[in-house]
Amino acid sequence: MKTYKQVLAEFWMSWSVFVAGLLVMTFGIALMIKAEAGSAPWDVFHIGLYHQVGLSIGTWSIIVGFLIIATTAFMEKEWPKAGAFLNMLLVGIFLDFYLWLPILKTPDHLLGQLIMLAFGIVVMGYGIGLYIAADKGAGPRDSLMLVLTKRTGWKVQHIRLSMEIIVLALGWLMKGPVSIGTLLFCISIGPIVGYSLPQCKYLVARLTERGIRNEDFNKGKVRVDYYDGVGKKAR
Repeated sequence: MKTYKQVLAEFWMSWSVFVAGLLVMTFGIALMIKAEAGSAPWDVFHIGLYHQVGLSIGTWSIIVGFLIIATTAFMEKEWPKAGAFLNMLLVGIFLDFYLWLPILKTPDHLLGQLIMLAFGIVVMGYGIGLYIAADKGAGPRDSLMLVLTKRTGWKVQHIRLSMEIIVLALGWLMKGPVSIGTLLFCISIGPIVGYSLPQCKYLVARLTERGIRNEDFNKGKVRVDYYDGVGKKAR
C-alpha cells in the first residue's frame, strides 16, 4: 500500500508531466504558425478569428476552448474535469508567450519554412503524447469529440473528421492560413502521436516510479543520514 508521501509524489509528478506536455505541444503549434506554411485546422480557425475580430490568437484559443467546455458540460450534465480547464487556459497563455518571443521568426526561404513546419508537427506530436500519458483528462476539443461520439453513435474518426472539416472551412472563410502545412498536419499527426505515446507513457512510468522510490526507504538508496530508530547512523 502506498504511503501518503508516495501518493503525493505521484500526484505532483503526473501534473508536472501534464504541464510539460502542454508547453511542448504549444511550442509546436507556435512553430507551425510562425512557419507561415499552413496551420492545424483549429489554429486556422483561431487565426481567422484573430484576423477578423482582433484580440490575440492565444486569447481566441481560450475563448473557443471555454465555449466548447461549456457545451460539453451542458450536454453531459456534469462539471468538466480540471485537466480540460487547465488545457484550455495554459495552451492559450503559452501560445501567446511563444508568439511574442522575438527569437521565433518566420524563415526567409521556403525550405526554412518547411523545415520549421515539419519540426513543429513533430514537437506537437510529442507534446500531445506527454500530456495524454499524464492521464489528467482530455482537452476541450477531445472531450467534445467523445461526447458527440456517445450521443450520435458515430465512430470517433468520423466525428473528429467532421469537426476538423467544419472549423477548417470556417477558418478558411475568415482568411486563416490554409496551405501545405495543413494537409501535412492532418496526415501525419496521428502516426506521430501513435509513435510518441508509448515512449511518453514509459517515461512517465519511470519518472513516477523514481519519485515513489525516493520517498520509500525500503526501495531507495541508503543515505548516510538514515537512522534505524534505535541504533547509530547508517554507515
